[in-house]
Amino acid sequence: MGQATKEPAITPAMCRAARGWLNWTQQQLSDRSSISRSTIRDFEGHRHGLHRSTAAQLRRTFEDAGVLFTSVEGVGAGLYGPAASLADESLGSDDAALLKGKRS
Repeated sequence: MGQATKEPAITPAMCRAARGWLNWTQQQLSDRSSISRSTIRDFEGHRHGLHRSTAAQLRRTFEDAGVLFTSVEGVGAGLYGPAASLADESLGSDDAALLKGKRS
């Protein structure tokens, strides 16, 4: 098994998965993170990336809500969240696979 590395980057799929885990809409994430909903929408839709400070702000917001980000060399990045908040029916197949630890 690989060694854990620091601060994995947040990807659009991780952002959607974390929101799904918390059962948050894009607007709720926007309200909690002070990042515009259009920035979140465009990031999740692969329209553009994020500035480092914006990515850190998103990550901090999710972590404050109980989501843990991880990255293991040779395996990839992933996240863990509060199981009681999981709403599988609200997740797309890519996001559900990410939550179950499968890489696409």
